[in-house]
Parts: sequence; structure tokens; C-alpha cells
Amino acid sequence: MTQLYPVLLSFAVISTALAVELTFELPDNAKQCFHEDIRQGIDSTVEFQVVTGGKYDVDMTLTGPRGEVLYQGVKKQFDTFKWKPASTGTYSVCFSNEFSTFSHKLVYFDFTVGEEAPLPGTQEHLTAMTKMEQAAVNIHESLNTILDAQTHYRLNEAKGRKRAEELNSRVMTWSLFETCVVLIIGIGQVMILKNFFTDKRSMVSAT
Repeated sequence: MTQLYPVLLSFAVISTALAVELTFELPDNAKQCFHEDIRQGIDSTVEFQVVTGGKYDVDMTLTGPRGEVLYQGVKKQFDTFKWKPASTGTYSVCFSNEFSTFSHKLVYFDFTVGEEAPLPGTQEHLTAMTKMEQAAVNIHESLNTILDAQTHYRLNEAKGRKRAEELNSRVMTWSLFETCVVLIIGIGQVMILKNFFTDKRSMVSAT
């Protein structure tokens, strides 16, 4: 069953633009597909990144309404694909972890369809935009850039945290193993030395 993570899940529908961001768990030997109806000629973008799991790779395939393959990535850690649909229909994005037999993957992807609507009051008009309108547009674009940067920083932070936890777990396991080995060797040495003195005492008693 696919598990969605609400921390990175957001839906935004603005006029003719549709933007979907979500992070989901992809089990081993599993395949998960997402579908979207897109009209002909609308600019569309798919971006994905493997956050955690295995070697941080996944297979991704984008297919059109007639089953034609528009994009196919094999064992990709991240990628971005932009295209303009040649026909109206349902487009499918499928992520596959079928090549992995034991590692789950946490995958983030962003599906954007169309262009974002202009800010209210800044639509095309006969005169040039005022300084206030231009400043509002610039601030809006900067905020969108900051939002995208924050999303990627959070993804990198989650990836780094997961790697740190895995490294810490391995260090703890190796430390426990070394501790057990040292104890076993120490006990073994004590037993061997004890046997040496026990044999000598036996020989003195016999004489």
C-alpha cells in the first residue's frame, strides 16, 4: 500500500496551471503510477528525486495517451523532463522499484501542467506596468524561487539525515561486534593462562 507523507504533500490549482508535489513510499518489487489529463500544447514538467532507500535509484517512465513512451529513465537518482503534449489525453508517470528485492524507496516528484496565472492587477494592459506592479511581480517570482529551493533543501536534509542514521547504526553494530570480540579474546586468554598454572600445580603434587 502506498504511504503518502503530508509534510511534503501539496496541491495547487491556479487558473490553467496545475502543480502537484508529493512524496510517497515505493516498496521493493513494486510499481506505482500516477495519471493526469493534459490538453494538447500545454507545457508540462515532471521532476523526481529518490530521497531514501537502497542506492537512491528508481526507474521512471512517462507514457502518452496511446501508450507511447515519452521518457524512460533507468535507475535514476533524480531527473527533470519537460515536454509539450502533441495530443489531448491521459498521461501516466510510473515509478518502478521492481529491480530491488529488499530495499524500500522514498520518492519525491513534482508534476506541473501549464503556466502560473499572472498576479491580480498585473494582466496585460495598454500601458507599461508601474514600479509597484513590477516590484510585486519580482517579489512573487523570488518567493517561488525560494519555495523551490526550500523544497530541495528539505529533500537533501531528509536524505542526509537518513544516511547519518544508517551510518550511526552501522558504527554501533560494528562497535558491539568489536566489544564482543575483545571480551571473548580476553576471557579466552584468562582461561588459557589459568590452565597453564593448573597443569603446573598438578605436576608438583604428583612429584
